[in-house]
Amino acid sequence: MKLDDTDKKIIDYLIGDARLSARQIALKMEMSTVTVLSRMKKLEAEKIITGYSALIDHEKLGYDLTAIIEIVGKKDKLFKIQEKLSGIENVCAVYDITGTTDTIVVCKFKKREELSNFVKEIASIPHIENTITHVALNTVKEDFRLT
Repeated sequence: MKLDDTDKKIIDYLIGDARLSARQIALKMEMSTVTVLSRMKKLEAEKIITGYSALIDHEKLGYDLTAIIEIVGKKDKLFKIQEKLSGIENVCAVYDITGTTDTIVVCKFKKREELSNFVKEIASIPHIENTITHVALNTVKEDFRLT
């Protein structure tokens, strides 16, 4: 699907505030609500818009530890490993990467003990050969919205 300027503008408004209604966006764009709603539905059907959410300050909810874990696994089992990791509660992101490791996992925890248990849990997943855990000292920027 090729996005035109109108689609891009709708996406920009939603990135800025996912609570905006189609009507509010239509007013800002000086278009009909039906047109904006139709385009939003099309963007959802094409999986360009995959959901709507709020940005959360996880530290204010007690998630003071962010861990970035490198994982090396058996090459023919990487998809299964990554799928399993994706289903674990504290996991925020799973990346299939190039380089000396196969997968990067970004996780958040409230206590060191939770991180410790998590690392032990994933080390016991079949076909994971090695893990290297990094703990973020400070979060300088964490915002995956691109406009």
